[in-house]
Amino acid sequence: MAPLTGLFEHPIVQAPMAGGGSTPVLAAAVCEAGGLGFLAAGYKTPAAMYEEIKQLRARTARPFGVNLFMPQPPAADPAAVELYAEQLAGEATWYRTPLGETDQACDDAYDAKLAILLDDPVPVVSFTFGCPSRTTVDALAAAGSVTVVTVTSAAEARAAQEAGADAVCVQGVEAGGHQGTHRDDPHADGAGAGAGLLPLLAEVRAAVELPVVAAGGLMRGEQIAAVLAAGARAAQLGTAFLPCPESGAHDLHKRALTDPRYVGTELTRAFSGRPARGLVNRFIREHGPYAPAAYPQIHHMTSGLRRAAAAAGDPQAMALWAGQGHRLARTLPAAGLMALLVAELDAARDSLNH
Repeated sequence: MAPLTGLFEHPIVQAPMAGGGSTPVLAAAVCEAGGLGFLAAGYKTPAAMYEEIKQLRARTARPFGVNLFMPQPPAADPAAVELYAEQLAGEATWYRTPLGETDQACDDAYDAKLAILLDDPVPVVSFTFGCPSRTTVDALAAAGSVTVVTVTSAAEARAAQEAGADAVCVQGVEAGGHQGTHRDDPHADGAGAGAGLLPLLAEVRAAVELPVVAAGGLMRGEQIAAVLAAGARAAQLGTAFLPCPESGAHDLHKRALTDPRYVGTELTRAFSGRPARGLVNRFIREHGPYAPAAYPQIHHMTSGLRRAAAAAGDPQAMALWAGQGHRLARTLPAAGLMALLVAELDAARDSLNH
């Protein structure tokens, strides 16, 4: 049995959602309900990450995970970043807040966070936006941590297998939030960007022998049953857990998921400079077509705007990350949502067996 499957009673993983969605309270509730809860270390200081780990440990003795962002290369075109800043000047004036500094580090304090996780190991460490080195994976394995690498193609899955990862999280284009591509290629933008979860799942399983966690647009137990039937060991859900009271998402964000005024989602660089799926709002419509491939520079540039919009009660300039299944969101406590998902999964499995 793969080490991954021994970590949970039910094959349901709560996605790590950087930017506030994931909290120790949410992760603990999912763990206590038999799933695998995750903390998101992205955008946090090493000290803040460690504080959340301590809070989570105080709430549950069950296995959990911590997700790290891989360091990013510097922006290829500083002039494009400056041009986008000029375009956002009106937003800064409207929300009465300066644009953020874009010359901040691109490594998200990766080395310092990794040092903490090696010194005080957690059950699972996952990676987004790249693949860790074999040395890093071996060190985490020696510390007793299971490693999972987010992949969006068969080639990325092969890289994860070569690095010695224990499992891959296969992320379909339906997923909310950032696409976890190992290399941000602006030439891949457009209508054909990214593969759907089911075909991608089949491609990855044909390419590698690693256990697979499936992610992307999953909101119901029947969908979990479908990806398990397609060979996944577990399903990772993010948007489904956003409306939970334990989630740290802003109330405007939670309400927007099922608000009929939002007609759908789109992959956009508008808020961060990297493709991420969110509910289409004014900011995405006005700025998405012009946003450069510059992550995390654009993330830092717009972070103050997003906070100011939230404080003003204006969701039209917030990053309303959401997967394609957002209309199926249900406002339940995490334990209640887990129980419902498990019941739906059991019912779907029963129907498949008859």
